[in-house]
Amino acid sequence: MVEMWRRIDPHVHCRDWNEAYKATIKEVMDLSRSQGVAAVFDMPNTDPPILGPSEVEARLGTAKAEGVDEGYYLYVAATANEAQLERAVEAVRGNRRVVGLKMYTAPMKGLEVDTLEKQAWVYKTLSELRYDKVLAVHCEKAQLLRPELWDPSRPWSWGEARPPEAEIESVRDQIMLVERYDFAGTLYIVHTSTPGAVGLVEEARERGFRVVCGVTPHHLMLSLEDMARAGGVALKVNPPLRDKRMVERLVDLVVRGSVNFLETDHAPHAAWEKYGPPYMSGVRSLELYQRCLDWLLSRGASERLLREMTYNNVKRVFPVVEE
Repeated sequence: MVEMWRRIDPHVHCRDWNEAYKATIKEVMDLSRSQGVAAVFDMPNTDPPILGPSEVEARLGTAKAEGVDEGYYLYVAATANEAQLERAVEAVRGNRRVVGLKMYTAPMKGLEVDTLEKQAWVYKTLSELRYDKVLAVHCEKAQLLRPELWDPSRPWSWGEARPPEAEIESVRDQIMLVERYDFAGTLYIVHTSTPGAVGLVEEARERGFRVVCGVTPHHLMLSLEDMARAGGVALKVNPPLRDKRMVERLVDLVVRGSVNFLETDHAPHAAWEKYGPPYMSGVRSLELYQRCLDWLLSRGASERLLREMTYNNVKRVFPVVEE
């Protein structure tokens, strides 16, 4: 069993506010600490979303009211709205508990920056604002998604509706835009699910760009084949689980040291949202954290590598964190 050390999860979804019935900040923090995770970074696609300094203060106030004073950090959304993006940058610069910006290239509660033109505008604007912190990006190219292929009676069809090339081409787009606009920050590709995406990140790093990526326990330990089993619809996530051969290649890249972070993308939902309409995407992946570390150790990952992925690399990219 992997020794317990202080860990940081750079990607979780606490709920609260209008979605408190799914989970609260305190519940997520309690779960994280049971897995040896001392700090978490909450995503901004809350209801209502986290768009600037005022929402940050409200969110931190909610955490404090629940007794969470340490270990809780958050991102602010990056959209293609000029006034909002300026407020978002102000929030990152003005509060040490804000670790960076998060941009969604696929549909996400109205926050999406879903065309290459809009994404280019974001990078151009961030460069003009001299933003030099983290930009985390959910990479799925909207134009390559095929939602009409999704059939809840065939849960594995989610992998056809959001195919691997949608992730790979979106990652390619982001790296191209980093180069085009001389982006001064760190590009963080979240929850990579394909070897192709990890390969593009590796190539970009070799060319001197500040690009990092993470992978989740569910994308390593589960596959589309698991969605063919009873209750498989509950494994619907974005990006989707991939087929076994692709998962094996992804695991090999992790063991080789090609992936920077182990992140959970912990996304709790009520059971009725998972097993029936609207068939929400997301799983409670924090519950797999320690099990995943032990599993990776059995697959050939060294304990030193796991320390890097769960703590040291996060501290290097996010030096503001004090847990």
